[in-house]
Amino acid sequence: MDLKEIMAVNLRRKRHDLQMTQEELADRAGLSTRYVGKIERADVSASVSVLGKIAKALGAEPGDLLKRAGHGRKS
Repeated sequence: MDLKEIMAVNLRRKRHDLQMTQEELADRAGLSTRYVGKIERADVSASVSVLGKIAKALGAEPGDLLKRAGHGRKS
């Protein structure tokens, strides 16, 4: 899985956790709904600037949207 696919999965998961629509996220991030959809489908790679806008709109750290799930430290 490449970074744009990892971001797509994490973005969609975080947005769903917040019960936020693509339209709401797009509005909060100052992006078009179509562009947010393309990012979530991994059709496009988001720039660092867009990553920052999306993370802020989600109340997340930008790096959290790029972390592969299940690769953290185990207790």
